[in-house]
Amino acid sequence: MKCTEGHIVPHYLLSADDIRHAIPPRTEDSHKGTFGHGLLVAGQYGMAGAAILSAKACMRSGIGKLTIRTQPCNAPILQTSVPEAILDISDTDGRFSQPVDDSGYSAVAIGCGLGTATDTQDAFIRQIRTTTKPLVIDADGLNILSLHKELIGDLPSLTILTPHRGELRRLIGPSVDADEELAKTVRLSATYGLVIVMKGPRSRTVTPQGAVYVNPTGNPGMATAGSGDVLTGIILALLSQGADPVMATQASVFIHGLAGDLAAKEKGEVSLLASDIVECLPQAFMQVAGCSQS
Repeated sequence: MKCTEGHIVPHYLLSADDIRHAIPPRTEDSHKGTFGHGLLVAGQYGMAGAAILSAKACMRSGIGKLTIRTQPCNAPILQTSVPEAILDISDTDGRFSQPVDDSGYSAVAIGCGLGTATDTQDAFIRQIRTTTKPLVIDADGLNILSLHKELIGDLPSLTILTPHRGELRRLIGPSVDADEELAKTVRLSATYGLVIVMKGPRSRTVTPQGAVYVNPTGNPGMATAGSGDVLTGIILALLSQGADPVMATQASVFIHGLAGDLAAKEKGEVSLLASDIVECLPQAFMQVAGCSQS
């Protein structure tokens, strides 16, 4: 496929065989420390659901431990809904307003249901500028980036961005057509060393080397609130387990779509909920792992 500049952008269609190596094996001497400790910064007041969906997806994707940075108002529902997660409760109520010391974590995810209040933007900026961990940014994290584009240059190498089309346009500006949109995304990825998921039908993963990986799984029923939060949780889990950011992203997008396809078979596309995708993650992981035995 050509970009508007005339350059050929190589496209590759993902398969289960391509991504199954991102899932670490479970050996007899494994323990929770083997599979990493992730930090999820998500969910302002009224958006605890985003943190719940992302956390549940993360726990279903094999992470050893997960800590959720949250506010006191969200603590009871998170403790009840995701009892497996650890809560790091902030001193202020309502929204994320202080960065977190992430030195003890394997990877960080930030943005789901975070909001864009002024103090949240300040805390997000400080968080980004101090972290050295593998990082995935979604939702309001992307919206804050679009308001402070100078911050993009401060992102750690191979940071993963997961924008839907509206969030992507806010980052790269308007495009005359799909080719120009892809060209701008490829350029952003290459310039700053980012892994970018262009979410949508046949989601595409753009790498800093200029390659585009097309995902064959997923269905229109996944165009529902919370679906992106689920994807962020899967990516955080695989990053925390040591997967390379490109491979973690490719695998997460594939498995996310496959779980959505399995959920659609049971629930139908019209009635599909993001929580249905989470519930089908175990089958999706088993199906991908089974490819190594076929």
